Amino acid sequence: MPSVSPSASPGAQASAPQLLQQAVLGSRRVSNVLVAVLVSTGGVGFLLTSLSSYLGVDLLPIGHPAELLWVPQGLVMGAYSLAAILLSTYLWTVIGLDVGSGVNRFDKGASQCTITRRGFRQWIQVDLPLREIQAVKVEVREGFNPRRRLSLRVQGRRDLPLTRVGEPISLTDLEQSGAELARFLNVPLEGI
Repeated sequence: MPSVSPSASPGAQASAPQLLQQAVLGSRRVSNVLVAVLVSTGGVGFLLTSLSSYLGVDLLPIGHPAELLWVPQGLVMGAYSLAAILLSTYLWTVIGLDVGSGVNRFDKGASQCTITRRGFRQWIQVDLPLREIQAVKVEVREGFNPRRRLSLRVQGRRDLPLTRVGEPISLTDLEQSGAELARFLNVPLEGI
């Protein structure tokens, strides 16, 4: 959630905050962890099924995988297990690194906006002057692939997204966050 801290400079207005920071949630979400656990469990299950077929011994407590023929069922189960283990390794790495997390920082005192995100191998940082921000844009698209996104309309550039990727944010939170940011930056709010 956004946090606002007032500036300590004596020349600033005492009631107006000079700094707005919004934390952005990355890939460390419950939904991602559940998917990674399911893929990992499935990969181990396929691997045990493949090994049971090869060794002729039931390594799983359910079913009778030892009765499967090694060629082709055991080999196919082994290929599935390899794919699932590779996918789960990727998922756990992304969760461990918390890819996509970061901070949106708007500093009126320095007249600077800094957007930082954790990439796969490095931090990504975008700095831009506050005077280049023309509007705060709220984008809502419903349907099969819904999108609820808050972005900055920047002079001479593409829109700069501010919200997390993945599961959609509730409309109330999106509108409230957009209105708070537009009020702070003294720019119009578009898309509502």
